[in-house]
Amino acid sequence: MLMRPAELEAIREGRVDLAFRRWDRPRVKVGTRLRTAVGLVEVVSVEQVPLSSLRAEDARRAGAHSLAALKDVLAARAERPVFRVGLRYAGVDPRETLRGQLPDPAEVVAILAGLDRLDAASPVGPWTRDTLRLIDRNPEVRAPELAARLGRPTAEFKRDVRKLKERGLTESLAIGYRLSPRGEVVLDHEDGPRERAPRREGTPLPRTIGAPATRALRAVDLHTLQAVSTWTRHDLAALHGVGPIALDRLEAALAQLGLSFADRRPG
Repeated sequence: MLMRPAELEAIREGRVDLAFRRWDRPRVKVGTRLRTAVGLVEVVSVEQVPLSSLRAEDARRAGAHSLAALKDVLAARAERPVFRVGLRYAGVDPRETLRGQLPDPAEVVAILAGLDRLDAASPVGPWTRDTLRLIDRNPEVRAPELAARLGRPTAEFKRDVRKLKERGLTESLAIGYRLSPRGEVVLDHEDGPRERAPRREGTPLPRTIGAPATRALRAVDLHTLQAVSTWTRHDLAALHGVGPIALDRLEAALAQLGLSFADRRPG
């Protein structure tokens, strides 16, 4: 079930708890927990409803500007029934907790055994260690560039990186990836410790702001939300690639941390 970044933010904030979709059949089940860019979103209800039954309150709870706007969105694929999906924010993705948990030697052995099974089941042969090493040496590099270095299709490469993320070994950034602290321990067990650039302190830029805004912020050495909070909204808006939508999403992410844009940029 695809949801736009603004919709996800509104669910996390509790402003949206409904979604309406044109489906040929239900695509989600009650109790399903969807992993999204803002954390877990749980499906609490799914029911088929007549379009004529929708009211202004439904539109408000779905984040639409009006009932007419909601019906306009649902005008496409009119041959399919309308489904009303109840949603709630269910907290942080457990993978975020896992990636910060440093494994003991016995756990490392178990993790490596799991990686061996992934390698053995892969039609392209062993890939897990090469992928971990590539990400370790190239943090914050776009997936297509990393995939090209391995001679693999981007979609296939990204699918495999998700398997490493499931094990808490990698982190997805606004652009590219990096190894998690857990992943660093596992790779160092295989290859021996290596010197790495210090991990930036602070909360990474949210993935929901998009690649153009991320590149613009990185170009002026803004890599974390804490760094962004030292700039005014006006000065950030002057950066090519940072538009109103990205600014709104940055503002929402800052608010989650109890931060905001600066009143004025320090000289």
